[in-house]
Amino acid sequence: MPELMVDLIVSLDGCAAADGWPGLWGMGGPDYYAFLGEQEEHTTLMGATTYRLMSGMAEEEPEAIAQLAEMDKIVFSSTLREPLDWDNTRLVAADPVEAVRGLKEDGPLPLRTLGSLTLARSLLVAGLVDRFRLVVFPVINGATGRDRVFDGYPDVRLELVESRTFDGRLQLLDYVPTVLDHPPLH
Repeated sequence: MPELMVDLIVSLDGCAAADGWPGLWGMGGPDYYAFLGEQEEHTTLMGATTYRLMSGMAEEEPEAIAQLAEMDKIVFSSTLREPLDWDNTRLVAADPVEAVRGLKEDGPLPLRTLGSLTLARSLLVAGLVDRFRLVVFPVINGATGRDRVFDGYPDVRLELVESRTFDGRLQLLDYVPTVLDHPPLH
């Protein structure tokens, strides 16, 4: 059965982006970019907003996301229409939780979200997420931050299974998540 990994980048205070800051908070470096190029083959899952952003990057900066352009991608959206412009991309208008449940049973490749905060949250709540990976950027976006990653999440216990530092500043934290019905008893 293929694993599902939620894969997110965040500021230290849990924002996925910030107004006025460049992509990756201007802190992407050679170690991190090399790591991105080493990713195992997988099917990338995303929502319409992330699709629009990433497919636009594919047109404007094709070398930056060349590996992603070649991978199998699934976009969950009720607003987008086929045909989609980005190669190797399928549109699924059905319930993402049920579609991903089916992919986990029958899919040939591991699954990984890309951005898509609402999608990631709904898959975690449904108990479908096997790994929860964050790359934490050493910035606090108290004044300019947006897209707060963990708003609306249930309580989740995380078991650390891997950690790594990129370029002396970025922290990868890879966890196995357990969604909790209530806080643990004392």
